[in-house]
Order: sequence, then C-alpha cells, then structure tokens
Amino acid sequence: MPLSSPSAPPDRLAVASAIASAVASAVLVVASPLRADTTFSVTYTTPTGDRWNYPFNPTPGLRPTASVFGNEAGSPLFDNRDGQMTIVFNTDADIPAGRGASSYAVTSARLTLQFATDMALAYDDSTDPWQSFVLKSDRNFVQDRDPGQPVELFGVGFRNGWSADTWVETSPYAPGGSSLLNPGIRNAYALGYDSKGNLVDVSNNVRDMFTPEAFAIGAVPGVEPGDLIPIDSLCVFDLAIDNPIVLSYLQQNLDQGKVLFSVTSLAKVVQQGTLFPAFYCKENPLVIDGLAHAAKLELSVKLVECITADFDCDGVVGSVDLALLLGAWGGSDPLYDVNGNGTVGPEDLAILLGAWS
Repeated sequence: MPLSSPSAPPDRLAVASAIASAVASAVLVVASPLRADTTFSVTYTTPTGDRWNYPFNPTPGLRPTASVFGNEAGSPLFDNRDGQMTIVFNTDADIPAGRGASSYAVTSARLTLQFATDMALAYDDSTDPWQSFVLKSDRNFVQDRDPGQPVELFGVGFRNGWSADTWVETSPYAPGGSSLLNPGIRNAYALGYDSKGNLVDVSNNVRDMFTPEAFAIGAVPGVEPGDLIPIDSLCVFDLAIDNPIVLSYLQQNLDQGKVLFSVTSLAKVVQQGTLFPAFYCKENPLVIDGLAHAAKLELSVKLVECITADFDCDGVVGSVDLALLLGAWGGSDPLYDVNGNGTVGPEDLAILLGAWS
C-alpha cells in the first residue's frame, strides 16, 4: 500500500465514539508557550558509515562502491531489494541529541549520491507497482508504464539483536550460520511503513504484495526520464518531510544523534550477468582524491521545546495536530503514541483534547 496513505482511515463510528469519550474525560490544560532555541543548518559531505548491504560482500564497509538492484522475478532466493546501500551520519556533534523526538522541527533534508557506473540504469522518477516485478506468467503481473526502475530511499531497521546504537558499517550481514540465500535475514534492512502505519521491512515488498512509497525517489538532474544515466551523475533525494511518517523517522533519528538511510532499487538484473547501478562510497580512491563525491546530507532543523501533543511544534495544540494523530490512528508510531502504550488510539486522543489550546 502507498506510504502516502500511512494508515487506513479509521472507522468513523469508532473515532466519533473515541472523541466523545475523550472530550468527556479530558482535563483542560493551559498550554505553555513554544520556545525556539536554535536553528541548525548543517551539511555532511562524508558519511560516518556507508556499506554495500549485500549478502556476498566480503569486505563490508570497505568497498569503493555500493550497487543497488532487485532479485530475479519469481525467484524464492534473496530479498526482492537484494543489493542495498546503508548510510549513517552521526549528527550529535552538531545537533544536540536526546531532547525528545518532537523537539526537532525539520524544515528540509536532502541526501545526494553520485553514480559510479555508466549507462547501467534508465532514469525513472516515479514509483513502480509491485505487480510489475513478478513473472509475466503471474496472474498479478502488470506492465510497467515507463522504462527503468527508480532508486528509492527508506529508513533503516534492525533485527537479530542489533540496533542503531550497536550496528556499524562492518557489522555482520546476518546471524552466523544463516544461509545467505534466504530472504528476510539481514541484520540491517530497508525500513518503511505498511498501510496501518506500522514499521515494516520493505525489502520483500513484491513477495508481500504491497507498494511502499519511498521517503524520497532519486532525481537525476540533467537526465530525462527514460534515458540511461551517465557516470558521475548526481542522484538527489529530497525527503518528503511533509509526510508525518518521514518526519517522525527523522525526528527519532535526530533524537538518538544518528541519521540512517537505506538506498534501494528493484532494478531488473540477471545475477552475474548485468552491470548494476552503483554509487561512490567514502573509501573510493576518487572520493579520497576529491574527484568524486560520497553521500552528502544537508539538514535544516529548528530545535524547539514542544508542549504535549503539539506534533507540528507550532506552539498550539489544534486541528493540525488532531489530523496528524488521526492519520496515525491504530499504528504504533511513538511520536503520536502520547501515553506510550504501543498503539495510537483513544487515550492519546484524550490527552490531545485535554491540551487543546
């Protein structure tokens, strides 16, 4: 399901009942004024870590390039988004961490990569449906309406005991003893949201039969859609910070002092027989000599002190905050789970209405 609809519309009667109950139980609270501290505009020209996140990478964190591609249509092997690039930027030295996720009002976020391969991918600036990546004999198959496959940006999730605090670019791909042919085993994976607003691994969205909307789709300046992408072209991701899901992810990352991204593509390839689209990593000799660019992150963030349930940090708990909460209804996004019980629901609505100003 599209990420632009992060959660299914809540049942109207259920919401109406919840609102009525919340209004009845809400306690009037006088909101404290918003206090803006500092606006940070920072640019990171080199990531803390960049890794070709691929099962058969013998030198994780040390490769000069990272390629992104999908598995073969219909194959039970590997993740659908097989070749991924994982990028980490430590931000706590420039933007104070630990202030609470809602204290970070992100006004812009842009990630820029540079292609290290020549004419390996036709430029596609739009999302392709999952049905276009199955076998043509599959009853679900639909023809892709345009050439090429987009390069897409997601967050990073972890499993098998790993976390953003413990995982580094040289960490193992999967638990010891795992068959690297199996899907769904990588320790760090492309993280998105399902139709209910729950965090999920989008690495196998074709098998799982849904089309996630990326945090951003790579734009290639100077190249027309459908044309092959020349070497050294830039791939620019302007993150959709107007999407509450994307904004929440960035806020939580800034709160932990570390921003992480997964770069993926379902580029159609034949294993061992195709030139894969790839990007320069910080270890590349051309990057070291200043002749090419590793991943660059540009952030503009206002650090503010928000009152409870003021999700957009504008100093007022009102209709915009109510709309954001209802958009996350039934999910588990901690930004909107005000009471911390694991579900966005009537109790959180009661708190919001109690803080209404």
